Amino acid sequence: MKDRITIARRSWVGGRLNLVKNGKSLHMKTVSQFSYWLGGLAAVLLTLSGGPAIGMDATIGGALPAPLPLFPADNWWNLDISAWPVDPNSSSYISFINNGGTRHLHPDFGGNAPTPQDPYACYGMPDAVVSGVSSADLVPVEFYYAGESDGVDHVTDTSFPFYPIPAQSITQPYWIEGCDPGNVDLRSSQDRHLLIVDSERNYLYELYNVYFNPTQGRWYGGSGAFFDMNTNDRRPEGWTSADAAGLAILPGLVRYDEVYDDAAVPEIQHAFRVTVRATQGHVYPASHSAGSTSGALPMGARLRLKATVDVTQRTSDPHMQKILRAMQKYGLLVADNGSDMYITGTHDTRWDNDILNPAFSTLTASDFEVTQLGYNPPSGVPQLSSVTASPSVVTGGQNSTGTVSLTAPAPAGGATITLGSDKASATVPANVLVSAGASAATFPIVTTPVAASVTATISASYAGITKTTTVTINPPVPSSLTLSPSTVNAGSSSTGTVTLNGPAPAGGTVVALSSSKPSVASVPASVTVPPGSSSATFIVNTSPGSSNTSVTVSATAGGVTKSATLSIRKRRR
Repeated sequence: MKDRITIARRSWVGGRLNLVKNGKSLHMKTVSQFSYWLGGLAAVLLTLSGGPAIGMDATIGGALPAPLPLFPADNWWNLDISAWPVDPNSSSYISFINNGGTRHLHPDFGGNAPTPQDPYACYGMPDAVVSGVSSADLVPVEFYYAGESDGVDHVTDTSFPFYPIPAQSITQPYWIEGCDPGNVDLRSSQDRHLLIVDSERNYLYELYNVYFNPTQGRWYGGSGAFFDMNTNDRRPEGWTSADAAGLAILPGLVRYDEVYDDAAVPEIQHAFRVTVRATQGHVYPASHSAGSTSGALPMGARLRLKATVDVTQRTSDPHMQKILRAMQKYGLLVADNGSDMYITGTHDTRWDNDILNPAFSTLTASDFEVTQLGYNPPSGVPQLSSVTASPSVVTGGQNSTGTVSLTAPAPAGGATITLGSDKASATVPANVLVSAGASAATFPIVTTPVAASVTATISASYAGITKTTTVTINPPVPSSLTLSPSTVNAGSSSTGTVTLNGPAPAGGTVVALSSSKPSVASVPASVTVPPGSSSATFIVNTSPGSSNTSVTVSATAGGVTKSATLSIRKRRR
């Protein structure tokens, strides 16, 4: 590339798109509104320039090639990142995004939004699906960033026929981002992405800042990229794409069909494209930098909705919950400079922003964490996915069972998971082995009696990833109270037995006693269950002058009360 970007690939100055080249600002010029009038000549001019007026089939928002998601299952867009380690600077990056306040998520997509000034305005990115493509359907595009674009002879810096751009996109709306026809020059105020899928070859073509000049009969653009979606080929290091990070755009869009077609897509299986106001450098999988702002995230960084966020409490809409679950499992990929926490999706008139906007706004940047920058686990190597405890609430002295899970079967020789506990009242083995070919293993969590509730954090670590779970250990409480005999003559006594649901801790467990008629049947104020024992007895004394009656005896500890009834018969003379 002859002219390198030295500050940013794109920025906004005074409401206009500012391109920076060799440190100098180049404001792009806007073609006059005569481009509308000239648009009628577009098809003829395109034919003269080597492209067809009629040829391949093209559909806006057509069916994408199966299987979904786009690209191979192990592509960076499709990786389960729920087990990935958190970056040590995560909290600082989140604070930068919040920018001294609270930054809410926003869906940067929707349907049409016409205005008197712009009758074709819309939200989101359209995509074109083409088929029956032949060499006659390919057209050249003159690029501003030719040195980092496909469809260019990089020896002569000359564009050649390469992109299957539908001829309809020249004069018809809704093919290009912003939704105005291609012969309207909006390059200075809009990104104007054009996304094209060859459904028969599983090819993806993406263009940035496009415009068809009807006078010259030629397409222009900022940059263009080709992706063979049968592979995981990455852009050359240092190259941009149609996106600032050098990534493909289409695989990261929130699409209407995958959100609402639960039968075909039970769960969304890819990350989403997100923008932030500023970036610093880039990390894998990105290949291109577009900023040097200190404290900002790099291009290619991933944000993950925290597992502790209960999506059902953020929105009651099941389809919005589906989007949020994908943010927890696949995350967000920083792909461009823009507004903070804007999630990109497709242009589709079926979107309801009265549903989208409230659901997204329930989330803030603080609900997310940044995964380790540039993290790239070897394909097929298992990672620690989770550690759980069942039951997660026990009475001291009772045991729980822990389970560690991997993202893939353990290799030959198995996977040794290191275990730990932060409380002496809950002990675990030093490690547990997940056998070769297995993806999970269990281990005992042994607890001891406690006098007050304790929450123990159980940790599991493997290959640089640590996962945690908690076990709550409660003190013992009464599980039953019995009286023997349960019927006595007035003046006689009965033996009460209070039983706990677990052994008493050191110092014993004091159980408070009471009688509903203390003048008829009296009990001690309390009884102590000895350490290590789970029961204790006490005497209930009755008054000799009592008439036929019944008394309720109660035992209370830890906020739990158990009761028993004693029947008293009048003594016969």
